[in-house]
Amino acid sequence: MKHTPTFLTALLLAPIMRSCLCLFFLCSMASGEETWTKNDVDRLMTELSNWGKWGADDQMGTLNYITPEVRQAAAKLVKEGMTVSLSRDAAKTKAPDNGSPYEHNIAAASENQGWNGDSIKVACHGLAHTHLDALCHKLYGGKMYNGYSYKTVTANGAEKNSIINLKAGVFSRAVLFDIPLLKGVDYLEPGTAVFAKDLDAWEKHSGVTVGAGDIVLVRTGHWKRRDKLGVAAQHPGLHVSCVPWLHDRKAAMIGTDLALDVSPSQVRFSDQPVHQLCLVALGMPVLDCADLEQLSIEAAKRKRWDFLISMAPLAVDGATGSPINPIVTF
Repeated sequence: MKHTPTFLTALLLAPIMRSCLCLFFLCSMASGEETWTKNDVDRLMTELSNWGKWGADDQMGTLNYITPEVRQAAAKLVKEGMTVSLSRDAAKTKAPDNGSPYEHNIAAASENQGWNGDSIKVACHGLAHTHLDALCHKLYGGKMYNGYSYKTVTANGAEKNSIINLKAGVFSRAVLFDIPLLKGVDYLEPGTAVFAKDLDAWEKHSGVTVGAGDIVLVRTGHWKRRDKLGVAAQHPGLHVSCVPWLHDRKAAMIGTDLALDVSPSQVRFSDQPVHQLCLVALGMPVLDCADLEQLSIEAAKRKRWDFLISMAPLAVDGATGSPINPIVTF
């Protein structure tokens, strides 16, 4: 008899629980999206792996798709010589999404000393500063891209997969996916996911198809919304279903206007699955917090969605990433 109240409670709640489960699955079906779990992400870690594709010692990953021929073709996209920066101005003030602002100290000249100087310090990863993630930034099961151990990263820096491998710069064709424009809104609301079907829809809308060596830029309108309404607890971004799409297209790099992954991730028990799959399985560098607002305006004026992009990180041996100022040239 001690357990009767618990039993009766469970009996009474059972119909309600069944109704909730039915509602959950009906909503999932209505959205047209499957429910993803950590097990699905673990499976893709193997299915999409580029480990060994370019040799056991490779540290360039999908940037290997940017061949001399790809660079030459990208250079031919320059028609006007007009440039657009994809970098936010250095944020020097703390904010809810900027716990580590740029530290900029000036040594100003005096009447008798004719030199001005300064020092600049930044922790570039996070949600505020435009930066490039190196392949050593993320690990899975104690390993980073191409099987390198976590032990290769010490207090002195990363011995493998660091940003120094990109010292010669990145020069390729970029393709803008303007998802708010596709959906007829100014920006995607926080927590809105961009699915692979959205990427397909944009290709059909724009008439531009991603090919090997291309850099994919996905605009969610994050900075436009933030500048208007302030910081949100969640943010729009890519759903994990986009990663097989990027893999199949042989994209060289993925860039978005915040932290790549949609937040929440919409994947059970997996926080940032898109970062994990891109950096560790594919070996694909990630451009975070790019400012795509002016690019969106200029591209829409011209109805042109592909162009030359170039960028070069700081040549810091062992670094997990770098502040970056990508330049698009029309």
